[in-house]
Amino acid sequence: MAEIRPIGERTGIGQFTTTHWSVVLAAADEASPQAHQALAELCRVYWYPLYAYVRRKGYEVADAQDLTQEFFARFLEKNYLGTVDRRKGKFRSFLLASLEHFLAKEWTRAHRLKRGGGQTIIAWDGCDPEERYRLEPADQAIGEDVYEKRWALTVLEQAMGSLGNEYTVAGKKQLFDELRPFISGDDEDTSYGDLAAKLAMSEGAVRVAVHRLRQRYGECVRGEIAKIVQRPEEIDEELGHLMSALS
Repeated sequence: MAEIRPIGERTGIGQFTTTHWSVVLAAADEASPQAHQALAELCRVYWYPLYAYVRRKGYEVADAQDLTQEFFARFLEKNYLGTVDRRKGKFRSFLLASLEHFLAKEWTRAHRLKRGGGQTIIAWDGCDPEERYRLEPADQAIGEDVYEKRWALTVLEQAMGSLGNEYTVAGKKQLFDELRPFISGDDEDTSYGDLAAKLAMSEGAVRVAVHRLRQRYGECVRGEIAKIVQRPEEIDEELGHLMSALS
């Protein structure tokens, strides 16, 4: 079984591709290599919210890493998709519900496996999950809240990565790097005039470039959300949920 790499190629937001949850659900009842690849890609992107959830549930570092690996191994091997309600098939909710089932029903048996003896599904690629988890706020947020917030931030990170790739491919990496702090709209360290001088552009051109960057970023966010819902009309609802989780 191929490994899921947390750091990997990002895609743009064009038409629906094989990474979309809708493709996975459409092939849920079939032995579809395309659906399996799509599901593996979605898991590769969204592994960390689950790891953070497991850690917040009180599992120790080594156990949490083993749990995450074993969960994805079983998730990709078994026909979990057969239980999905097509009317309520949000990938975000389905993944968490599947993990809860695994923790409640299957971890005791899985824990008997010799540590390190199972399959390695997530290739950490130098990305220490616990080092990342240490950056989480030391508050009393419950596991579900941590999961939802990490999920939302992962969507934004994926969107930013896609946007950065677009600018790099277009030969505008420096422009992207300089304008990126303005995406949120609250940058106070650099003025448009200073940035215009640095980029050898007029201040008006910089303002237009920032506007276009923000607009494109919004489109990239919607594009990432489109990959984890069944239908385009669900994007706005999921976007609202994302903003709520971040607030």
